[in-house]
Amino acid sequence: MLDGNAIAGLTVDIFGVDMTVAVATCARCGSHGPLAETAVYMRGPGVVVRCRHCDAVLAVVVERRGVYCVDLSGLSALEAVTDEESRIST
Repeated sequence: MLDGNAIAGLTVDIFGVDMTVAVATCARCGSHGPLAETAVYMRGPGVVVRCRHCDAVLAVVVERRGVYCVDLSGLSALEAVTDEESRIST
Protein backbone atom coordinates (compact mmCIF):
# COMPACT_ATOMS: atom_id res chain seq x y z
CA MET A 1 0.00 0.00 0.00
CA LEU A 2 1.17 3.51 -0.87
CA ASP A 3 -0.29 6.91 -0.14
CA GLY A 4 -2.07 9.06 -2.71
CA ASN A 5 1.14 10.86 -3.64
CA ALA A 6 2.03 7.74 -5.64
CA ILE A 7 -0.57 8.68 -8.25
CA ALA A 8 0.49 12.32 -8.72
CA GLY A 9 1.74 11.67 -12.25
CA LEU A 10 -1.33 9.62 -13.08
CA THR A 11 -3.63 12.47 -12.02
CA VAL A 12 -1.69 14.82 -14.30
CA ASP A 13 -2.19 12.39 -17.20
CA ILE A 14 -5.94 12.14 -16.51
CA PHE A 15 -6.92 15.62 -15.27
CA GLY A 16 -4.10 17.74 -16.67
CA VAL A 17 -3.04 18.89 -13.17
CA ASP A 18 -1.69 17.28 -10.01
CA MET A 19 -4.80 16.39 -8.02
CA THR A 20 -3.09 15.07 -4.88
CA VAL A 21 -4.10 18.23 -2.98
CA ALA A 22 -7.71 17.94 -4.17
CA VAL A 23 -10.21 17.15 -1.41
CA ALA A 24 -11.76 13.71 -1.85
CA THR A 25 -14.99 12.78 -0.02
CA CYS A 26 -15.83 9.12 0.54
CA ALA A 27 -19.33 8.19 -0.63
CA ARG A 28 -19.58 5.47 2.03
CA CYS A 29 -18.43 7.10 5.29
CA GLY A 30 -18.31 10.79 4.34
CA SER A 31 -14.73 11.34 5.48
CA HIS A 32 -12.80 13.85 3.44
CA GLY A 33 -9.24 14.98 2.98
CA PRO A 34 -6.54 15.39 0.37
CA LEU A 35 -6.29 12.69 -2.26
CA ALA A 36 -2.66 12.37 -1.13
CA GLU A 37 -3.89 10.83 2.16
CA THR A 38 -5.77 7.94 0.57
CA ALA A 39 -4.51 4.36 0.39
CA VAL A 40 -3.31 3.36 -3.09
CA TYR A 41 -2.72 -0.14 -4.43
CA MET A 42 -0.79 -0.39 -7.70
CA ARG A 43 0.04 -4.10 -7.97
CA GLY A 44 -2.95 -5.28 -9.99
CA PRO A 45 -3.88 -4.62 -13.58
CA GLY A 46 -5.01 -1.15 -12.52
CA VAL A 47 -4.74 1.32 -9.68
CA VAL A 48 -7.17 1.12 -6.75
CA VAL A 49 -7.65 4.09 -4.42
CA ARG A 50 -9.24 3.33 -1.03
CA CYS A 51 -10.54 5.37 1.89
CA ARG A 52 -8.19 5.25 4.87
CA HIS A 53 -11.15 5.42 7.27
CA CYS A 54 -13.51 2.71 6.02
CA ASP A 55 -11.44 0.96 3.30
CA ALA A 56 -14.11 1.62 0.64
CA VAL A 57 -12.95 1.75 -2.96
CA LEU A 58 -12.94 5.41 -3.99
CA ALA A 59 -11.51 5.12 -7.48
CA VAL A 60 -10.19 2.59 -9.97
CA VAL A 61 -7.99 3.52 -12.93
CA VAL A 62 -7.05 1.14 -15.72
CA GLU A 63 -4.88 2.15 -18.66
CA ARG A 64 -4.86 0.21 -21.90
CA ARG A 65 -2.97 1.35 -24.99
CA GLY A 66 -2.86 4.94 -23.80
CA VAL A 67 -6.57 5.13 -22.96
CA TYR A 68 -7.58 5.59 -19.33
CA CYS A 69 -10.76 4.09 -17.89
CA VAL A 70 -11.54 5.93 -14.67
CA ASP A 71 -14.23 4.93 -12.16
CA LEU A 72 -14.78 7.56 -9.44
CA SER A 73 -18.09 6.14 -8.19
CA GLY A 74 -16.75 5.71 -4.64
CA LEU A 75 -16.36 9.47 -4.32
CA SER A 76 -19.24 11.75 -3.44
CA ALA A 77 -17.01 14.73 -4.28
CA LEU A 78 -13.55 15.56 -5.61
CA GLU A 79 -12.80 19.25 -5.24
CA ALA A 80 -9.69 20.75 -6.79
CA VAL A 81 -7.85 23.37 -4.75
CA THR A 82 -7.18 26.56 -6.68
CA ASP A 83 -3.82 28.33 -6.64
CA GLU A 84 -5.41 31.11 -4.55
CA GLU A 85 -6.63 28.62 -1.92
CA SER A 86 -3.26 26.87 -1.72
CA ARG A 87 -1.49 30.21 -1.17
CA ILE A 88 -3.87 31.05 1.69
CA SER A 89 -3.41 27.69 3.44
CA THR A 90 0.41 27.69 3.34
